[in-house]
Amino acid sequence: MTSRVYRLHSTLELPLEELHEYLEDPDLPERVADIELTRRNNTLIISAVPADDSISKYTPTAQLKASVTENRVYEEEPETPPGKPPRSSGGPQWGAFEEEEEIESELVEYACFKGDRETVLQNTALQYQMFEVLREIALRAEKGTLTAVATESDDIEAIRIVDGKQVPASITVTEDPNEDEDENGVDWRSNEFIS
Repeated sequence: MTSRVYRLHSTLELPLEELHEYLEDPDLPERVADIELTRRNNTLIISAVPADDSISKYTPTAQLKASVTENRVYEEEPETPPGKPPRSSGGPQWGAFEEEEEIESELVEYACFKGDRETVLQNTALQYQMFEVLREIALRAEKGTLTAVATESDDIEAIRIVDGKQVPASITVTEDPNEDEDENGVDWRSNEFIS
């Protein structure tokens, strides 16, 4: 059995700068020689470059897709000096006009890997290897969750990474809903009234 990704859902977000730092010198899986990073407007595409010639240059290799958004990040609110009432002291304070200190902030670009397998991890050639890259990105993400069901060799594995930390995950097998169909339904294939 080859390694595959069957189910995947991601809500990962991390600063674009941190993603670039990781991609400068990533620990790449086997069969991946390098990765190419392309940005088109607010879309980021990370593509696998095959390590050998077994994959044709015309075969689209797996790629990770993220949207780029800007978020305003605020520094911590300054502490109130002793003897001075806190900022939100309730009612109006007539005559006590003080300029409120503005909290320092900056705009930070974030890479957001959000969606299911077809949205975040596209194409099948080297798909499991690029999933391993996404897993490494998930361990560096500030917030968000990566959940997946994958096989490596003959083992089925449940993966769950929450806010940069791997947490225990399990797989539950349920019956296929099509097997429980009602026997009293109309069999359209052998219906004498339909010719």
